[in-house]
Amino acid sequence: MKINDSLYQSYVDILNEELVPAMGCTEPIALAYCAAVLKHHLGALPTKVDIIVSGNIIKNVKSVTVPHTKGMHGIEAAVAVGLIAGNHLHELEVLKDVTDQHIAQIIPYMQQTSMTLTPATNDHALYIELVGYTNDDNARVILRDSHTHIYLVEKNGIVLHKNEVENKVNTKNADTTLLNVESIVEFARIANIDDVKKVLDRQISYNMAIAKEGLTNNYGANIGQTILKYSGNDVMSYAKALAAAGSDARMNGCSMPVIINSGSGNQGLTASLPVIAYAERTNKSQEQLYRALIVANLCTIHIKNNIGVLSAYCGVVIAGACCGAGISYLEGGDLDDISNTIVNTLAIISGVVCDGAKSSCAAKISSSVEAAFLGYYMTREGNNFFGGDGIVKKGVEKTIAAVGTLAKKGMCETDKEIIHIMLD
Repeated sequence: MKINDSLYQSYVDILNEELVPAMGCTEPIALAYCAAVLKHHLGALPTKVDIIVSGNIIKNVKSVTVPHTKGMHGIEAAVAVGLIAGNHLHELEVLKDVTDQHIAQIIPYMQQTSMTLTPATNDHALYIELVGYTNDDNARVILRDSHTHIYLVEKNGIVLHKNEVENKVNTKNADTTLLNVESIVEFARIANIDDVKKVLDRQISYNMAIAKEGLTNNYGANIGQTILKYSGNDVMSYAKALAAAGSDARMNGCSMPVIINSGSGNQGLTASLPVIAYAERTNKSQEQLYRALIVANLCTIHIKNNIGVLSAYCGVVIAGACCGAGISYLEGGDLDDISNTIVNTLAIISGVVCDGAKSSCAAKISSSVEAAFLGYYMTREGNNFFGGDGIVKKGVEKTIAAVGTLAKKGMCETDKEIIHIMLD
């Protein structure tokens, strides 16, 4: 398949736009970012805040630790730290300038400030609306459809900013609908490494650093450390442990940034760290690693595009399938091998539900990476799943579309019931 100059540049742009740093779980960080925008336009700390959020925001913020809050969980804590210490110019690193003085203000501010939480009634899976009040002014900020997309800003009833864009795909400049597995593999083969080196070096550096932090210190359920203790130190165990340990740390308050993929830090860790681990243990070259990471990252973005930004379908399953694609590429796999690895992995583990961000995400990452290795090993042995095997369709793109339908349509009621169970 020939990649023309326009498509080539689009793929470079997609990597630069999607692989960005974020501190902490992206849903509470989106809340903190929205709060920082609110404070910026209000010009002061509000004495009252109305919070209206979608069910998926409630689900993904309820149990995860918010960085720089001394272990606090929840929507109110994320809003409070964003108001007190957030710098809206840093977007998903909105809390990077937090000091001990800021942290000391969080609990007193929450005790003195009226915060009301209301579930949103619209159809946006990712929706945050904050209305802040002082004695003299009020301001309203709406963030929706992606983690940094500010849709509306009002002050005292006057619209300061409005973006009519309706969905995640169009909230970004790079067109992710251009992605498909065949062209991704070809792009990885021909890419000038200088065009992608900076963004991939940052991914390797950031994600390895937080993984090592998770393997060294005590975070959550310590899934990464448990894997290494009881599963040995073979390449699959090492890959599982690295990815899980990164999640251990970020789900439990570590303030180190990760490089996200498709708006998710856990997906960013899962797509990249097993590929890095495999390249390290099998002595692949740095160039081979870069090209394999191109495959893993772009395939993750492509499949997630079919699913949507937030749903009941666990996103690390997608990233797991695509780290398998990256590993296949490292071992010289062609388009058929890479496609079969993705299909096999999706057939093995699709159906894992997203019940919010919390410590058990690391265990789901481990399971997804293990399924990816099995999917890859099946392909090496010439054993694959074929169209008609459950949700598997004929060809990787049709299977990806089927998984998207399952997640977006089939699991809508599942998502509602998960939220009901979590909040009951």
